[in-house]
Amino acid sequence: MSITDWTREALPAMLDDLRTVVELETHSSDKAMLTTGLGGVRALTAERLGPPDAVAVHDGGEFGDVLELTYRGTSSGTVLMASHYDTVWPTGTLAEWPFTVSGGKATGPGVFDMKTGLVQSIWAVRGLRELGLPHPSVRLLFNGDEEIGSPFSRPYIEEASADALATLVFEASGGGALKTARKGVGLFDVTVTGIEAHAGLDPEAGASAIHALAEVITQITGAAAPERGTTVNVGLVSGGTGRNVAAGHATAGIDVRVSEPSEMARVEEAFAAVKALDPRVTVTVSGVWNRPPMTQNPASQRLFKEAQAVAAGFGMPLEEISVGGASDANFVSALGRPVLDGLGAVGGGAHARHEHVVVGHIPERTALTMGLVTALG
Repeated sequence: MSITDWTREALPAMLDDLRTVVELETHSSDKAMLTTGLGGVRALTAERLGPPDAVAVHDGGEFGDVLELTYRGTSSGTVLMASHYDTVWPTGTLAEWPFTVSGGKATGPGVFDMKTGLVQSIWAVRGLRELGLPHPSVRLLFNGDEEIGSPFSRPYIEEASADALATLVFEASGGGALKTARKGVGLFDVTVTGIEAHAGLDPEAGASAIHALAEVITQITGAAAPERGTTVNVGLVSGGTGRNVAAGHATAGIDVRVSEPSEMARVEEAFAAVKALDPRVTVTVSGVWNRPPMTQNPASQRLFKEAQAVAAGFGMPLEEISVGGASDANFVSALGRPVLDGLGAVGGGAHARHEHVVVGHIPERTALTMGLVTALG
């Protein structure tokens, strides 16, 4: 039986598993549900693949745990398959938005980002074993904090990828294209401290933090350089205690996206130079680079060419795409290691109520993974 015939026959069972995983609600901030959800993913994996040859569980504390399951292959080396099981959807969303398959599409909280990809990764390994295809060992890594920046799981992802022939990340595709470049993300906060005073009786005694923040926002957004792929978005603003009070305090939350690693230092320098016109006002900018940019390093470029050749053998056109969103692939890429992202679902609506996957693409995406892992062996 061919790989594509096998994956088409497996589709009904894959959809059953997708329902199981989607119905395990796993909001990034609900530790109890994350623990239950990961237990369900582990049980499902064991049901489909049997007991793993090695298991590692890393306690995430307040974050979702990280689970690593290794299945021994028939050739040397290891391929890392990474999937996150957390979603942006609060616990209880499923009650008003149940998993549904209709009109060739499946919908439900987290179905596109990224529970379909998670299911596809498990079934790709099952297909390799059931068809007796030669392949390297596979390490399945499931983390529960990707949607909040992977603060706990990052070192485990980096460590697991260190000796891997390739890291395959099962985030959703870009319209079927693999994601070979992603922007890096910086999360910054501006804190402005002024002097409170009555806006009518003693306006000159005050130094409004809100007025100063308006000036600062212009400086902050001036650091953007769209021609280099750098964007700056002030997404949160708060401050003040009343209409008739010169504000003593104001804050802003900023999202920065960069395509080029060198832009990180330039943005930091620009933010460090920010100041208010009124010398009585103090301005502080703090923050971190949540993820470095995912750039097209030589190792990843070779890996994409390999995937493209595999897809051509199946009669599938395969393109690559660069996107503004970040993922766990960014960490691997920044270390110069071979990584491909977007091996998951074809569909749309990430983080939105129209989130969905196109069911007909699930078999071909699973086949692509199987073919690529075989080729890597």
